[in-house]
Amino acid sequence: MVNTIGRNIIRFFVLVLVQVLVIKNIELGRFVNPFVYVLFMIVLPFETPKWMLLIIGFVLGLTIDMFYDTMGMHAAACVFIAFVRPSVLNWFSPREGYEFGMQPTIQYLGVPWFLSYSAILIVLHHFVLFFIEVFRFSEFFSTLLRVIISSIFTLLLVVVSQYLFNKKKEEE
Repeated sequence: MVNTIGRNIIRFFVLVLVQVLVIKNIELGRFVNPFVYVLFMIVLPFETPKWMLLIIGFVLGLTIDMFYDTMGMHAAACVFIAFVRPSVLNWFSPREGYEFGMQPTIQYLGVPWFLSYSAILIVLHHFVLFFIEVFRFSEFFSTLLRVIISSIFTLLLVVVSQYLFNKKKEEE
């Protein structure tokens, strides 16, 4: 338990630092805005209580908002995915349920499961974030294109980071 908390605190700071020091400073065009920090919300343990997910989502989003100067837009998007995460996990739940202590990663649940689960949360995050940012329907299709392209790039970064930094625990 303490090991999991410590690992998640480190993951929080590493993902925020990567987002604000590296990804924020890479200019990929008007339609490409990857937000790899959502990986933190995606891989939180299954047992994380709903109330804690909402608090963590708010703190994560507010932290990013401080660096992006976006006045709560990232906080709103993170709280939204924290709110829908339990429902998305229920949609993809195996018949026998999730094992205690397991995290939603590629290494534990496989590529198809992880891609489906994380793609839904990433698209929802980007949809909320970009439509709050634009806040008008006159740019609906250009914003939707931005959501799709940015979600693809974010998903690509999330999957690559899963392979680079997560090792499956050895069976004992």
